[in-house]
Amino acid sequence: MQKSPDAFRTISEVSSELDVPQHVLRFWETKFHIVKPLKRGGGRRYYRPSDIELIRGIRDLLYKHGFTIRGAQKLLKEQGGKIDNVDAMVSAARAEGNPALTRAAADNDAGAQLPEATRQQISAVLIELRNLKKALD
Repeated sequence: MQKSPDAFRTISEVSSELDVPQHVLRFWETKFHIVKPLKRGGGRRYYRPSDIELIRGIRDLLYKHGFTIRGAQKLLKEQGGKIDNVDAMVSAARAEGNPALTRAAADNDAGAQLPEATRQQISAVLIELRNLKKALD
């Protein structure tokens, strides 16, 4: 039986859906105070659909766009704690010359300067790690 899209999710369900370890979700709660799942007896967490979308946006800012936690915090603060479309939000902030993006852009440029052979090796290791993770799940 599949849950309704509006149903609350446990931390294990969110972890699986977003491919983020549970301890990272708990850590992000301490760093991003806008992430506030409901906590029931024994401290069990229940995430609303809006919480999941917010966490998905945070994940994309950190992992996809290369933000530091502090940079993601600044951008979220500037956006009023809302993440509708991360890619559009990052593009608009870059166009405005947002200082929160300066380090992320520099980090991404540094990765582009790696020799092609090194980038291919890193990609191969990443693929192997993902396959190992799938095998363990």
